[in-house]
Amino acid sequence: MAQPVNPWLAGLLALTLLRLGATVLLPLSPDEAYYWVWGRTLQPGYLDHPPMVALWIAAGTFIGGDGPAGIRLLGPLGLAAASLALADAGDRLMPEHRPGRWAALLLNAMPVTNAGAVLMTPDTPLFVFWCCTIWAVARLHASGRGNWWFTVGLFAGCALLSKYTAVLLGAGLVLWLLAEPSARRWWRDWRLYAGGLLAVLVFSPVLVWNAAHGWASFAKQGGRAGAGADFGFRYLGELLAGQLGLASPILLILCAVGSWAAAMAWVRRRDAGAGLIATLVFPAALLFLWQALGSRVQGNWPAILYPGASLAAAAFTALRWQRIGAWLGGALSAVVLLQAGLAPLALPRSADPTLARLGGWPDLARQVNEARLQAGASFIAAEEYGLAAELALHLPPGVPVVAIGDRWDLFNLPAPPDGQGGVMLRSLRRGEGPSLWPGAAPIGEIIRSRSGVEAECYRLLRVETPAGEQPMALLPRPR
Repeated sequence: MAQPVNPWLAGLLALTLLRLGATVLLPLSPDEAYYWVWGRTLQPGYLDHPPMVALWIAAGTFIGGDGPAGIRLLGPLGLAAASLALADAGDRLMPEHRPGRWAALLLNAMPVTNAGAVLMTPDTPLFVFWCCTIWAVARLHASGRGNWWFTVGLFAGCALLSKYTAVLLGAGLVLWLLAEPSARRWWRDWRLYAGGLLAVLVFSPVLVWNAAHGWASFAKQGGRAGAGADFGFRYLGELLAGQLGLASPILLILCAVGSWAAAMAWVRRRDAGAGLIATLVFPAALLFLWQALGSRVQGNWPAILYPGASLAAAAFTALRWQRIGAWLGGALSAVVLLQAGLAPLALPRSADPTLARLGGWPDLARQVNEARLQAGASFIAAEEYGLAAELALHLPPGVPVVAIGDRWDLFNLPAPPDGQGGVMLRSLRRGEGPSLWPGAAPIGEIIRSRSGVEAECYRLLRVETPAGEQPMALLPRPR
């Protein structure tokens, strides 16, 4: 007799297929185009982030080609695996509540999760490996078998290899090991230290690369840490407003209430599983809140809080509100993705962030190439790394694309030949300050738009190689 289909697994499969379809529908953002360049020039490290996103894109484009489907292929698949991991982790950490599947449902209903599933950025692999690390710790806690520390170390190392904020995962885990009485015994087990060493070994290529490049990446990202000198509540308001949109209002409230209830269950009942959730949520949340008192916290940074917070919401809040929150979050996610892909509403840039990031790139590339042909130029250049990468993806085959700026000195990319003329594109948002390319002469303007709505205006400039002291790189083109 055939086994009945598990509706939860069927729903996850359907959601994954929808996300794979969305990867084709949505235009590539400048950051994704830039990370595609990483995937074509694999290195142990980069100025902005560790290399995991480049590895994911390289694998995806090997299978699916240098288009949106290939670049984003591992996103929906990774989020499906993360959902399975979180569901199992929740049931093992809190067997009396068995919140796993509901937690995965709440997490998948959030707009931030759906965006991470279809847009390939370093947050995507970080999110996946964060959930997998929670799963490995849950198996360790439920079984009491110390060999799970090797799996914890492997996944934690992969999380670090994805984004530096994964250090908060390790900090929360160490806090739990110190504060939870039932977990302190692991400090006497050599496998805990072996797992930590494994995490460091997985991350070690980034250390080696940074040491060889003047610790450039650590200096760049370390400069973002701290509350800054501009003390006030402006950035705090931005952070909270952003999370209301990215998590959806009801789910954000449920996550906050559930996390507090998990902390109380740990304090009052010595619930070790709830304690692990609390240590993975509250220290990092307090750090982001503290930083927002003096500097901007990007909206995607707190996304790492939601796997643990979703477990807490599913375990400690009313099921009725979870259902309402899941429906609302899913609806908001659908609206955002629909607007990003099809733009049924002709909203201005100020009201539509999808227009600013995703709209009009193929048509812009066509206009720029026409201007290049009219000017008799041999290449197209850009100062903004994302703009240069978008042009490299969308221009016709055989058109050289030159990127200029000090970051390109850290790539293993060829420089363009001397004595050639080109056309450079420069966003008017950058103002009228001096160009990175000395001697650049204005020759016109071009507008990037979607369905007749302006996304951005650019100035066209005539340039010639070489460009003085600024490093230049000839970007790869689609295969």
